[in-house]
Amino acid sequence: MTPPSPPSSTPGLVPRDELLTIGQADEYLGTGERFVRRLVAQRRIAHVKLGKYVRLQRSALGAFIEAGRVPSE
Repeated sequence: MTPPSPPSSTPGLVPRDELLTIGQADEYLGTGERFVRRLVAQRRIAHVKLGKYVRLQRSALGAFIEAGRVPSE
């Protein structure tokens, strides 16, 4: 008999904020890798350094998109 699998979503717990590579971030934003690297270099977007690797949280990308949103009239 196998043990029961954990529930897919536990009430009260916040899902883990996924860390994306530069390549995954450019696909998420629909831009080129160079644009994302420039955002990181200019510190216009929050990022995480893991040794020599740069990672971006999906929530930081969402916040960047929201900050650039222009409301309709």
